[in-house]
Amino acid sequence: MSNLFLNIKVDFSNPAYILWLIFALTFIIFFRYLIFSLAYHFTFFKVLKHKLSNRFLHNKRLKKKQYRKEIYWSAISGLIFGGVSVLFYFLYVNNYTAIYTDVNAYSLLYIPISIFLFLFLQDTYYYWAHRWMHLPKVYKYFHLVHHKSIHTSAFTAFSFHPLETIMQAIFFPLVVLFLPIHLYAFLAVLGLMTISATINHAGVEVYPSGKFGNWFQKWIIGASHHDKHHTKFNYNYGLYFTFWDRLMNTEFEVEKKS
Repeated sequence: MSNLFLNIKVDFSNPAYILWLIFALTFIIFFRYLIFSLAYHFTFFKVLKHKLSNRFLHNKRLKKKQYRKEIYWSAISGLIFGGVSVLFYFLYVNNYTAIYTDVNAYSLLYIPISIFLFLFLQDTYYYWAHRWMHLPKVYKYFHLVHHKSIHTSAFTAFSFHPLETIMQAIFFPLVVLFLPIHLYAFLAVLGLMTISATINHAGVEVYPSGKFGNWFQKWIIGASHHDKHHTKFNYNYGLYFTFWDRLMNTEFEVEKKS
């Protein structure tokens, strides 16, 4: 997604153009996820497996069937994210969003602040939506697909039921209606989302240990924290930060490492 993409003129009254755009964005989103997940999985589970054996959260070898199912659901998620991206694009080119491109519109200090605000709002939205999806009458329709991966992998990151994907994806075009954020800061947020989701599901803890690492993991969600959600189920609902879990007493403490 670049200036070249944003300068493409799309006739939103033409279904053929809309379908072309959906599939183009789906291709970009899905293969970005797939390439990053493959690279992450290969690096830690093939190249660095013996050097970082103490970092792996589970010794159980996952079945190829699980990987195939995760990639299958992720492909559907990519299609939905592609469709929602077209909605975002429509809002953007028609000046309905608060996204800006002139770096002088706000102070440079606001750029990192806006990134944090965006992540915190998304984290808040996801925490409460996540808890809602764990209600018994809701769970099987929205969240069961994701939790079929008890021991997660890098490919679990976007393995969701379509209803859950829609619920997650719709946040993006809605929040940019009112939150001013630079275009490239917004793209950075999308990149952070992919990186964070992969790190949190890959089953290997990459965040530092020791005094600083324990402090860092106290506030930032990593693989150890999210793994407890998949194994303990009713704890650790957060997306990026532990703030809401701590405030609402849904935090399951991970083992501290020296």
